[in-house]
Amino acid sequence: MASFNLTPSDQSAFILTGIPGLQDAHLWIAIPFSMFYIICLLGNFTVLFIVGKEQTLHKPMFLLLCMLALTDISTSSSVIPKALCIFWFNLKGITVGGCLTQMFFLHAASVMHSAVLVTMAFDRYVAICDPLRYATILTNTRIAKLGLVGLIRAVLFILPLPLLLTRQPFCANRIIPHTFCENMAVVKMSCGDITVSRLYGLVVAFVVSGLDLMLIALSYGLIIRAVLRISSKRAHQKALNTCTAHICVILTSYTPSVFSSLTHRFGQGIAPHVHILLANLYFLLPPMLNPVIYGVKTKEIRDKVGKYICRK
Repeated sequence: MASFNLTPSDQSAFILTGIPGLQDAHLWIAIPFSMFYIICLLGNFTVLFIVGKEQTLHKPMFLLLCMLALTDISTSSSVIPKALCIFWFNLKGITVGGCLTQMFFLHAASVMHSAVLVTMAFDRYVAICDPLRYATILTNTRIAKLGLVGLIRAVLFILPLPLLLTRQPFCANRIIPHTFCENMAVVKMSCGDITVSRLYGLVVAFVVSGLDLMLIALSYGLIIRAVLRISSKRAHQKALNTCTAHICVILTSYTPSVFSSLTHRFGQGIAPHVHILLANLYFLLPPMLNPVIYGVKTKEIRDKVGKYICRK
């Protein structure tokens, strides 16, 4: 196996150790990681291809699915290729610039992903609570504008994180016990005053996750209220079916994140490798599952995929 030898005195790079305590099992861990990543790419690129090729799918809901697929590809691709390089080839070195770049893209993609989920919740709210005005409220142009706002928000919120760290002096010991350059892991490498970086990271996490979850909860609170006012059981079922896929995506996206955060803060007795595995799965499982969920639950996509498979 190739090895990347890097001394702690090298002032231009960090060392990512991979999964602490499981270094001997890296090759075995790489097998499911590689399979999950390939499934993730195939599923999300299939969604992009189907929606792009089919003129009948050029609608707000499917444009949102494309945005979700793009953010899923971005989040997984910002983390998993480097992790696989560590697992397969023992390439543990990463330059400071490369580390900060990776940190920016993975956190910006995560914030953008959260914004897409909020927009999808608003889409479901309008579809159920104000269906007659759906076509006028949610046009393709408006969805594109909301996507652009989400992207600008992600860049503006996340860009200060690496910029603050570029001014920090880093210690001689640059070994990061992780598979990727997560913000707090890099902050801990600094020998300077990290108060501002820590506080800003907490503020971003609280504002983005807290605000987005609150908006999603508000949308579904209004949806539930509207559904309860419907007397017909068939209408109840139809309304709930339109939300099932989105609810599943929310659960797959936020559950690993919340669980990982809780284990970091309150699970002092949990082994470090469990924390690292959870963090990696957060960037791997939701992007892999999301196109499967929408492929199963969305009849239009299911039919179009079937059509292309039969044609082949």
